[in-house]
Amino acid sequence: MAVSLSKGQKVDLTKSNPGLSNVVVGLGWDTNKYDGGHDFDLDSSVFLLGENGKVSNDTDFVFYNNPQGANGSVVHNGDNRTGAGDGDDEQVKINLTTIPANVQRIAFTITIHDAESRNQNFGQVSNAYARIFNETSEEELIRFDLGEDFSIETAIVVGELYRHNGEWKFSAIGSGYQGGLAALAMDFGLQIG
Repeated sequence: MAVSLSKGQKVDLTKSNPGLSNVVVGLGWDTNKYDGGHDFDLDSSVFLLGENGKVSNDTDFVFYNNPQGANGSVVHNGDNRTGAGDGDDEQVKINLTTIPANVQRIAFTITIHDAESRNQNFGQVSNAYARIFNETSEEELIRFDLGEDFSIETAIVVGELYRHNGEWKFSAIGSGYQGGLAALAMDFGLQIG
């Protein structure tokens, strides 16, 4: 049975699931009906962070155009441009046992592509969630429903996996940002032109 988290909660992942190595982080969302005339294109991205909370180089930013990071231990399964249908809209596969030691935290984010020019924000998005499941058994381990707390934000840090005393834990963050992916990337030590 999956552990359901609220914003700000943290939970053990590997300690309570001994031997767990391959997990999938599924991210999903729905867009509300609105008459702005543009389709929504939401994107999930992953930032591989060091002890200082920053990426060490561009390859630590994993997304649809750079689908692998951490020597192949983090793999983004590609861009879903519509968000249509049930289930996860985008997924990231992670091998927890092969992540390089310099990666201490893995932050999962969702951004709205071209949000400002399309006049879109997370106030128009509903049912956003993140879940972590065992890739082998497909058992859902952790679920975090983000709720409807957002209005003008164009990017969200959903949550992060982080190392603690040799184990992996998950923190449900749910923080919104204005300025989209560029503002988010800058916070994580990356310049996006």
